[in-house]
Amino acid sequence: MREHDSEENTAASTAFLVAWMWVAYFLNYCDRQAVFAMFKVLKTDLSMSETQLGLTGALFLWVYGIGCPIAGFLADRFSKKMLIIGSLIVWSLVTIATGLSVSATMLLAMRAAMGVSEALFMPAAISMTTNSTAPKWRSRAVASLTTAQIAGVIAGASFGGWMAQQGHWRMAFILLGLCGLAYAAPFAWYLSRLPIGADRDETAEDLRSDLASFETNSRPSLLSIFQVPTFRILCAAFPLFVFGLWMIYSWLANYIEEKFELSTAQAAWISTAYLQLATIFGLFAGGYIADRFRKKNRSARMTVLLASVGCCAPLLVAIGQVENLDLLKFILVAYGFFSGWMIGNIFPAAFEVVGSSRRGLAVGILNFFGAALSGFAPLMVGTWKKSYGLPGMLGVAGIAYALAAVLLALAIIFTLPKDQDANASTSAGR
Repeated sequence: MREHDSEENTAASTAFLVAWMWVAYFLNYCDRQAVFAMFKVLKTDLSMSETQLGLTGALFLWVYGIGCPIAGFLADRFSKKMLIIGSLIVWSLVTIATGLSVSATMLLAMRAAMGVSEALFMPAAISMTTNSTAPKWRSRAVASLTTAQIAGVIAGASFGGWMAQQGHWRMAFILLGLCGLAYAAPFAWYLSRLPIGADRDETAEDLRSDLASFETNSRPSLLSIFQVPTFRILCAAFPLFVFGLWMIYSWLANYIEEKFELSTAQAAWISTAYLQLATIFGLFAGGYIADRFRKKNRSARMTVLLASVGCCAPLLVAIGQVENLDLLKFILVAYGFFSGWMIGNIFPAAFEVVGSSRRGLAVGILNFFGAALSGFAPLMVGTWKKSYGLPGMLGVAGIAYALAAVLLALAIIFTLPKDQDANASTSAGR
């Protein structure tokens, strides 16, 4: 196996790859996020209960989480290009089918199917981007790609909310799906022109060897990544972070629509735009800080993660407590900015203790644990909406953030230096 970190990677080639990947990632989040701005209409048109509305997020996340480690394993051994394009086509078809749902059961089934299809995309996309990017630009490249997630959340929720308000929620899904299908052909053409090193982490000889011994050796290969203590801690801290994030993603629009008596479109915009636009600035600020100070301090990326959850914890609790809409907007901006530090650096931080041949798997496993826990977030809010509500559940999430901060601090002090040295030694020996 070999490390694809050649300094021959230019800023221009990295920018082109990120730009093409950005559009696909943007569509990914548009398709998954639109439904959360439609809760009021879905309760009427499909007679969905609060618990069923919560399941629109929970089922997607749970199925997505289960699929991510498998997708990561495949991304490390097979063509990332095929996984990326195949995922785009399938989730676009599922999005169209979502717009054709005639019952709550069918819509929930489509949400689960979307989890399967979208799971194939993320590990392959992040791994390909990382393989094609020089180390000195890596955090900024991942941060740039992640802005598509932010833009997709805003666009998906705003478009979905506006279309639902006009009485055309079905057409919203159909149009989003058609956009994905239209993009697949030119995207496939671009990816076909990339060098082989971006697509695979193994040589042909390595790949044949892996395939020949897959049945007898796959379990040790999969489990060996958990022998890295720092990675285990990231697998615990990251889910605690996204648990609170998905409470906001899934229920904030409905919460402020009811609390401040806003229209569906207004609530969708406020619940996403202020938070997500600030997250974009946070992504680049966190990426810049991590890349700049990494030269002097090897724990810089992990320290940025620690600062992120430490600052976000009180802000998350405050979101559910404020009574003034303008103050809520300010808090959403602050939370979005500091959450961007975590979102943009979690994978580069993991890659410092995980070798290049397991990057796709690392992304898949982190997403699995994140989705497994955060899937309970929309379901719990929906189930206990009338008793604890979103404010009470955000308080629980704030405690989870504090626990994540403690775990990251322990990793920085006790496990990170040894794991970084071990990974550097392994990479040098290839």
